Amino acid sequence: MDLIQSLEQKVTGKNYSIVFPEGTDPRILGAAVRLASDGLIQPIVLGEQSAVEAVAKDKGFNLAKLTIRDPQTDALLPEMAKAFFERRNGKATEEQAAAMVKDPNYFGTMLVYMGKADGMVSGAVHSTADTVRPALQIIKTRPGVSRTSGAFIMQRGRDERYLFADNAINIDPDAQTLAEIAVESAKTAKLFDIDPKVAMLSFSTKGSAKAPQVDKVVEATALAQKLAPDLALDGELQFDAAFVPTVAKLKAPESKVAGNANVFIFPDLQSGNIGYKIAQRLGNFEAIGPILQGLNKPVSDLSRGANEEDVYKVALITAAQNLID
Repeated sequence: MDLIQSLEQKVTGKNYSIVFPEGTDPRILGAAVRLASDGLIQPIVLGEQSAVEAVAKDKGFNLAKLTIRDPQTDALLPEMAKAFFERRNGKATEEQAAAMVKDPNYFGTMLVYMGKADGMVSGAVHSTADTVRPALQIIKTRPGVSRTSGAFIMQRGRDERYLFADNAINIDPDAQTLAEIAVESAKTAKLFDIDPKVAMLSFSTKGSAKAPQVDKVVEATALAQKLAPDLALDGELQFDAAFVPTVAKLKAPESKVAGNANVFIFPDLQSGNIGYKIAQRLGNFEAIGPILQGLNKPVSDLSRGANEEDVYKVALITAAQNLID
């Protein structure tokens, strides 16, 4: 089944609500209207009512099925400021809390934290930091996860689908963080109908090279295997050993993952970012993401170059992340 069709099927009837802080951006508003019209999610768009309506009128959007909330005047602000002040536990004064929750990204994140929304999608206008910072301060990571991470679904045609991580957040993760990224990536992969076979990537395969960078991947592999003993996961593997069966037989004949991997964990952000962009530009793969992993509730960061279709897809992914155990 096509990826988007699969996600649509997964979220239909769940009545998940997704908050969009950038409610006056035509790309955001167009995607929200489509999602509501298709009966897939219940969009909450943030912005001054008249400003949102002006954009809708200009673009011919029907706002009937959308909820519009203004972070500057919303009736929930006093309760939200109190909850934010308590959540920050002394890291913000009451006055600072009252001011910060009027910021659209903080307001949207608080809606998720308070159970008024099931996820948030931002980043069409705001930076990654503006989107992710409130999530880390308020929603925070799940038990057993020390850092959030960013994954991409790499898709070519209907039959080829892989997951790459971390390609967005952690510049040089240590072994523990890398192990957590691997386990979280396997959970994300299942959401996209990928039966995870996880390769911990390196420039070495099973001791073929010696370096501190290799040692980190070896340690991360052992830690990940302890965290998820039933997960098909192996390392350290070069990409060709992880992906090509004939190479795997030569370089890692004992491995149950080598040659069959479909979830690829990069040792650092530099290699991960380069890797997914090579696949995207030279291999003609569609890169869907980044998908933020490890948070207690889903928040997604759009590229500022995103179009309406990208927003639509990311919103579906965000809603579907509520299904991850």
